[in-house]
Amino acid sequence: MSDARPRVLVVDDHPLFRFGLCTVLAAEPSVELVGEAATGAEAIATARELTPDVVVMDVHLPDMTGIDAARAIVGERIDTGVLVLTMFNDSESVFAAMRAGARGYLLKGSGQDEIVRAVHAVGRGEAIFGPDIATRVLGFFNAGPELAGPVFPELTAREREVLALIANGVSNPGIASKLSLSPKTVRNHVSSIFTKLHVADRAQAIVRARKAGLGDGG
Repeated sequence: MSDARPRVLVVDDHPLFRFGLCTVLAAEPSVELVGEAATGAEAIATARELTPDVVVMDVHLPDMTGIDAARAIVGERIDTGVLVLTMFNDSESVFAAMRAGARGYLLKGSGQDEIVRAVHAVGRGEAIFGPDIATRVLGFFNAGPELAGPVFPELTAREREVLALIANGVSNPGIASKLSLSPKTVRNHVSSIFTKLHVADRAQAIVRARKAGLGDGG
């Protein structure tokens, strides 16, 4: 993008927040608001249609994570910059967003001026993070690569444990025994894993897990 106003797409599933953010950006003369979306699928389709310079994206969306949506958008058009604007400030979300191609990460509650500055920075191809996030990122790089984020950051630590056992061919009763969980809890974890990884069954989950290095196939 040149010095022209960045063309911005806003993606958030909360109507009031999305309306407020769109109102702020629409009133900002240095920014051109071109569209909005409430789901990951809408975001991908709208970004494909409108080719915005910057997509301001929440992590939590009803149909997929904003991280997955960001990965798809950047994968289709590398020039599109993604600015994550979310309430999630955990390390897993931050580094998953970076790996997906996001250039910026701010927390909801950031000031209007800070958001506008971040939009411009991301539009110019720069990386920008809120103060708390920047400290976390710097700490990560200072600590070294051995602290790299886990595979499948969208899963909880317990779900990754369950997935690793699934990848090793352990049955639900076996997982319940190994992790001292009830059969119902294991079923709930397995269902959540399938949903988050967008797989239909155990076989597909095993393939994805082993490709990521989990289980005997790692």
